[in-house]
Amino acid sequence: MRFPVSSVTVRFRHVLAGLFLGLAMPLAHAGSATAEAPDLADDAATAMSWLERLGPALNMTSYRGVFVYARGDQVHSMQIAHRFRNGQVEERLVMQDGGSGEFVRKGLNVVCVLPDRGRISLNEVIPSGPFAEAFSSQLMPFGDWYRPQLVGEDRVAGYDVMTIALTARDENRYSHRLWLEKNTGLLVKSHVRDADGEVLEHFQFTSLEITDDIADEELEVQTQGREITRTLQASDASQSVVSRMNGWTLNWQPEGFMPAAAPRSGKGKAVAFSDGVAAFSVFVEPVGSLKMPTGASRVGATTIYMREMSVAERPFLVAVVGEIPPRAARKVADAVEIDDILALELSER
Repeated sequence: MRFPVSSVTVRFRHVLAGLFLGLAMPLAHAGSATAEAPDLADDAATAMSWLERLGPALNMTSYRGVFVYARGDQVHSMQIAHRFRNGQVEERLVMQDGGSGEFVRKGLNVVCVLPDRGRISLNEVIPSGPFAEAFSSQLMPFGDWYRPQLVGEDRVAGYDVMTIALTARDENRYSHRLWLEKNTGLLVKSHVRDADGEVLEHFQFTSLEITDDIADEELEVQTQGREITRTLQASDASQSVVSRMNGWTLNWQPEGFMPAAAPRSGKGKAVAFSDGVAAFSVFVEPVGSLKMPTGASRVGATTIYMREMSVAERPFLVAVVGEIPPRAARKVADAVEIDDILALELSER
């Protein structure tokens, strides 16, 4: 099974999905499914008012800096220059370890150069986290699935910040903690945490300068190597998702997770689901010549669960990939049903 992004892209997708594609998630519409005491309700409302600033800040704040992204025992760092000018986002990200390479975006035009890794796919990435544009038009009441709380003030990379906690209300999702710069609302640090409070993934700026003085030269490709260019296009995500689910059904998913995008998946089908904060994708493909291990694996907050099944006497592989606990990923994979007609169609490709 071939996932639609390289391992490098997957590792940074929490950050890159938002930094490349932007966010305007309508947090103002988020509500809570349970009644709160007056003080807690006020605290949650204050937390929500801060979260409303997160999306616009990712796009409309100009800055330069270096951030680290850690999951499990893997730690990566990237340098970024980001500018918002004349209504257009421009940015350049440069890998600081694990080989050279960079990503440059100007508006809808994206260029990727990874000379040490060869060609990578710039197909639609798996949307993820509170940074994915695929979810920006959805009115998801994520307060039903997370309890927002204002934790307090802190300081990150030389800037005063407010800390917001999003505590999962059930066992089918992880909790999040976000640090937002006070003046702009820019996300400067984030944690993904399990039910025991263990930090599974960690993003943080180690150096940051929020400034409008970003020169054109800082946004030009400078790495030598083969360039891969793609122009991003707005598409009707709902129609794409519908077409991707023709011929197979998902009989269970965690409450609040709705179809949000349709990543490409080689010979098979794929659909991404989001609750407005977290996301996972379901891939359905014929089993290839290369035998894939089944069962669950997890690195940081990302679970990969593989299940092999037989449909119309043909073997298929179902994979669930995303920021949900392994037990939930298994329940999702076990809930996939494939029609005989689709099985024959995919097997003949």
